[in-house]
Amino acid sequence: MVVQLRYQFRVYPTPGQQIELARTFGCARVVFNDGLRLRQMAREAGEKYISEGDLSKRVITQAKATEERAWLGEVSAVVLQQALADLNTAYRNFFNSLSGKRQGRKVAPPRFRSRKDNRQAIRFTRNARFKVLDNGRLRLPKIGDLAVRWSRNLPSEPTSVTVIKDTAGRYFASFVVTTDDETLPPVDSEIGVDLGLTHFAVMSDGTKVTAPKFLRRAARRLRRLQQALSRKAKGSNRRKKAVVQVARAHARVADTRRDWQHKLSTAIIRDNQAVYVEDLCVAGLGRTRLAKSVHDAGWAGFTGMLEYKAQRYGRIFGRVDRFFPSTRMCSGCARINDKMALNVREWDCPCGSHHDRDVNAAKNVKAAGQADFNDRGAQVRPGFVPAPRSEAVTHPDAACSTRSVEGILVLQGEEDVNASPCAARTANGSGRCACSARCGRGESRRRARASGVRAG
Repeated sequence: MVVQLRYQFRVYPTPGQQIELARTFGCARVVFNDGLRLRQMAREAGEKYISEGDLSKRVITQAKATEERAWLGEVSAVVLQQALADLNTAYRNFFNSLSGKRQGRKVAPPRFRSRKDNRQAIRFTRNARFKVLDNGRLRLPKIGDLAVRWSRNLPSEPTSVTVIKDTAGRYFASFVVTTDDETLPPVDSEIGVDLGLTHFAVMSDGTKVTAPKFLRRAARRLRRLQQALSRKAKGSNRRKKAVVQVARAHARVADTRRDWQHKLSTAIIRDNQAVYVEDLCVAGLGRTRLAKSVHDAGWAGFTGMLEYKAQRYGRIFGRVDRFFPSTRMCSGCARINDKMALNVREWDCPCGSHHDRDVNAAKNVKAAGQADFNDRGAQVRPGFVPAPRSEAVTHPDAACSTRSVEGILVLQGEEDVNASPCAARTANGSGRCACSARCGRGESRRRARASGVRAG
């Protein structure tokens, strides 16, 4: 399968090239803001939505002929067109979010770009005729030949390149290339991963990876730099230098964390045929008292690396529902116990099994992932066990049926297979199921027979 990859390298423009890049950044920002302003004015006047072609004609072609925007002709026209393409993409995402076509969080309408933003970016496509020279330099139209620090070779000719200036004042060239998958030889091992704070990752085979806590280790230096920044007068040159120093310290932490996660995710994908993780609500955990530690861990970035590397190298990757009680379920007998506090790291099950909290959760994540994916990687069962309402907020119409993990029937607490399979049957007092027709007693018996347990 053909995939698109992005390779990012550090570039070192000369002082003259930095001036040209700053001019190009500013022109792209002005075109973006002009297009956004025209569409907002049209909406306020009750006029129809300005199409992409008309917008490009008014803010680029016609604007170059005016005295106020004549300097737009000093930069590459492809950069200006790509700025409008970013605006159109932002509007498209906003409209799709309103209509429900786009899943996830609601997307806000596009905002004006500020020249005071420390991060700037421009994009060149093949129409701009950028070129990687034989001497390793990157030739950009109306900017010149940039020195690039190559850490690896590109697998194919890039389709586009984005020049980025980050908050620390560094310049990067991000290439988009199209290449084929690099399927790794198959292996027999499969693993479940439980993510945490004390241990960043606990594997179902008992392996524990200690959390590096890069932000906590750099806290003293960051505190000193931020205190020095707060003493500088606003608008002064010393304050601008202090802002860059703080940004560089944060960039060092982020780069170190990203490098470490790349190495760990590559090792996990290389050594296992299938990897299963729990779908954590990082945004929700980021609003708790553990917010700093959660953001320092970087779970979302790590799971994203596992997902795209599994797709690229021919591995299986699965996410287990966040409401699946992996911590409270016994990996030996599948009994779901009461809610446990965070300080309880080991516990005993009435069946006689002694569990390490994180290792047991990783085993349950692996079992749940294997139950949801067959050997070809296709999803074979739609639902997961909903968490009790005392532990997490769930929809009242959530599935109430039991669930089997590797052929073992999961019992809700002390629930009997002979009892009513749906708690709503007794909750409404009517003796009738308030969920769906598939929660009947016949369905309960069929599920029990499929799990190897005989129903009465």
